[in-house]
Amino acid sequence: MTDVAKKLAEEALLLPREDRAELVDRLLQSLNIPTQTEIDQRWKKEVEKRVEEYESGKVEGIEGEQVFSEIRNRLKK
Repeated sequence: MTDVAKKLAEEALLLPREDRAELVDRLLQSLNIPTQTEIDQRWKKEVEKRVEEYESGKVEGIEGEQVFSEIRNRLKK
């Protein structure tokens, strides 16, 4: 971390909680990291797609016990 970044971090820690949270949000946005709301929306879309594929017969379901058995076998290796 550069000296400038260290100084900014020290000063940022002196800010009130709400200002620190807003600063964090702005910094994360600058990194193009999706927000929790965006992540939730993407998962909702994915779940709806998978349900539609299952209900239309495009994909077949797998029994839960079979899934867990396969996971246990992979972890043993």
